[in-house]
Amino acid sequence: MIRVAVAGAAGRMGQTVCAAVRGAEDMELVGEADPLLGSALADYLADADVVVDFTTPDTALPNALECLQAGVHVVIGTTGFDPAPLERSAPDRDPADGDPDHPRANVLIAPNFAIGAILMMRFAAEAARHMAKAEIIELHHDNKVDAPSGTALHIAKLIADSRTRSTGTPFSADPTTVQTVEGTRGGEAPGGVRVHSIRLPGLVAHHEIIFGAVGQTLAIRHDAFDRTSFMPGVLLAVRSVVGADGLTIGLGPLLGF
Repeated sequence: MIRVAVAGAAGRMGQTVCAAVRGAEDMELVGEADPLLGSALADYLADADVVVDFTTPDTALPNALECLQAGVHVVIGTTGFDPAPLERSAPDRDPADGDPDHPRANVLIAPNFAIGAILMMRFAAEAARHMAKAEIIELHHDNKVDAPSGTALHIAKLIADSRTRSTGTPFSADPTTVQTVEGTRGGEAPGGVRVHSIRLPGLVAHHEIIFGAVGQTLAIRHDAFDRTSFMPGVLLAVRSVVGADGLTIGLGPLLGF
């Protein structure tokens, strides 16, 4: 039985994660940490094997470092922060050495937990090898605090890297020199990929990559209409992080790519 505590348990994603953990036969929900609930993550670290964090960018990193210090594995769905300190902090020693003061703990950070979104990234990386240019449109609910989404940034780097590795040349440059309305062309992500962020009520999480080449376009899109779409991936991450090695980024490695 995997003992799970949830940080950000009062939020919409946190509530959905708590329900999913309660419904999993191999998991036990041992803590719901959230200021709105009057509870702190530290209250549950002694009881948890894994912490799932859906908080805010300024809270997720301190939470994760606290988990590592306590020897508790952590799965992070929060985006908008630099994960580099976690890579430096994740223990790399042999867990068989039996040092109780420095127990081994692993970290898994995923910008998106929907299996369909991971497949979208896989297909987009393949398409990037053959198309001249790409732009990303990401659409989220109007309470999302960071833009662009962590998923969009991850996709931009993924397709830019795929393009460069396969062809030796980056995507073609943006010819725009004048923007009558500043920001109309979106933001430039890694590899020169333009990202456009939309925030509206009624949305959950939606990503579209549009590729262009001579005389043609290709669009690859994923839509998450309900937060339950992320739960199979969250539960997969909880089960996998226990046996992982240090820091894992994304669900791709768990799905074999």
